[in-house]
Amino acid sequence: MPFIDFTAIIREAWMAYDSSREIARITDISAQVSTNHVYRIVLKNKSIIIGKLSYFGKYDYFVEDHTIINSLSNNLPAPFEHFLARSLMKGNSLFVHRHKDEVIDAWVVFYRPIQIRNRPPRRLSEEQIVKLAEQFAHFHRACHNIRNTLPPSSKTLETDIHHLLDIMDTDVGRHEYRLHEKLIREQAGLFFESMKRLKANAFDKIPVFVDWNIGNFSLTSSFKFFSRWDYDWFRMSSRMMDFYFISRIVSDIGDRTVFTYNIGPLMEERFILFLKTYHQSFPFRAEEVRFLKEVYRFFLLNYVIKDGRYFFHEIFATKLQKEAYETHLPSIEEKFDADILLNALNL
Repeated sequence: MPFIDFTAIIREAWMAYDSSREIARITDISAQVSTNHVYRIVLKNKSIIIGKLSYFGKYDYFVEDHTIINSLSNNLPAPFEHFLARSLMKGNSLFVHRHKDEVIDAWVVFYRPIQIRNRPPRRLSEEQIVKLAEQFAHFHRACHNIRNTLPPSSKTLETDIHHLLDIMDTDVGRHEYRLHEKLIREQAGLFFESMKRLKANAFDKIPVFVDWNIGNFSLTSSFKFFSRWDYDWFRMSSRMMDFYFISRIVSDIGDRTVFTYNIGPLMEERFILFLKTYHQSFPFRAEEVRFLKEVYRFFLLNYVIKDGRYFFHEIFATKLQKEAYETHLPSIEEKFDADILLNALNL
């Protein structure tokens, strides 16, 4: 991609939002593993605004997701009423600026800054795992309770995997996936079969953020949820979509900046402790637990194989895709045993 002055697009977006308040400076605070751009904007009146710029995916999906997130942030009951950042409105609508030229089609949304308390430790104690499980159960229940008040979502798990298969039928896709086409189609087939067998489309759909890590949420001193930011992988889906990344947070090795997306954390005793605690507050159905295997498969197919080069910088994407092809996808059936989890939960 040729050089693009992203800060100029941020300034353009702010002028479209409110030209009466001038910008003093803009600082890039983007995560270094992602291709998304996040900026801290200081206005001349000392106010601070957060700007997010994205150019991957579809504009309509970007607007749809941020509209749902903004409704969620306003509709969540106590104690989660301040957990999410609120987007800036203009008039009665969420403000989204679209910059489109011969080089790029980019979209900008602005947020109010969110306070941050304590970051989770890299490795949790068992006591902390129990407390975190209680928090996730309460948060998921709160999201479940207000799910019918949120705007509709057009994305589904199946449409995303069908999109991958459609890409593979193009000239670009045939070239990019030429060495792994058989594996990808087999894995997609297994995913669709399991969706049908488990009746996964009947699972209640709630807001899920999918990517949970120690760098995108904060806790109070008593280990209660305080704030959450980074909504790149947000979607309306089964609550189980959150659990692969939860398993990584509570894993024995802990959350790491140098990472691999292996299936191991889903079978660890520490994750089983998390599930048992969560289950006491917001019980699982057996089909949901069995669906964890497909959550992991979907994550690899969609976020690593299909979209990895857009979500991660190239050096990370190449490594993660290589591991997915050679190790992670071929080992799913062997390494995931839902019966171990179900027995622990007495399901």
